Amino acid sequence: MEKYLKISNTPAARFGREAMGDPRFVFDLRRGREPRPRTVARILAFLETGQ
Repeated sequence: MEKYLKISNTPAARFGREAMGDPRFVFDLRRGREPRPRTVARILAFLETGQ
């Protein structure tokens, strides 16, 4: 995800809002939040579709 943010030049809050409906999502992950398997699958699907 960090690689995607850097390559796409997408702000972390925007990614979190679009992918999860949570603008704090990326910041929480950076602070140690562990996503559930379902959340990981949702993020991977988002990254694969580019939406």
